[in-house]
Amino acid sequence: MSQARTHARQAAVQALYQWQMSGHNLGEIERQFLEDGRLKDAQKNYFNELLFGVPKNLEAIDQLLAEFVDRPIDKIDPVERAILRIGVYELEHRPDMPYRVILNEGINLAKCFGADGSHKYVNGILDKVAQKKRAAEVKSKKSAGTKIQGPG
Repeated sequence: MSQARTHARQAAVQALYQWQMSGHNLGEIERQFLEDGRLKDAQKNYFNELLFGVPKNLEAIDQLLAEFVDRPIDKIDPVERAILRIGVYELEHRPDMPYRVILNEGINLAKCFGADGSHKYVNGILDKVAQKKRAAEVKSKKSAGTKIQGPG
């Protein structure tokens, strides 16, 4: 996975956190991030996709999350909530991206921005979403991992 895309996700977590907490206009938040130089190492079009795609699909994302979380969505730590929403968005809208990459990125975001141990929570939830939304991909990866490969 490209560093520029990782930086886009990191910026998107911060921007979505800001949006969740302040309710500010998404365009205004985007402008701030551009002006602050926080997107200089980021894939800007991917940042935009996440910043605008998550709120646009928020109802469906939160409905899916609600099936797997242990509390109401609004009671989840806001940083974890932003990370989970990005992960669910990617699992739903980016079939070109392997689910394991999405889970790994979510774990890394939680380690970077979340509370101690939050990466375990994020991993558990996103793994359950992946099993539901990417069942064939998850199954093929798991069965591929258990096959013994003979010499070439």
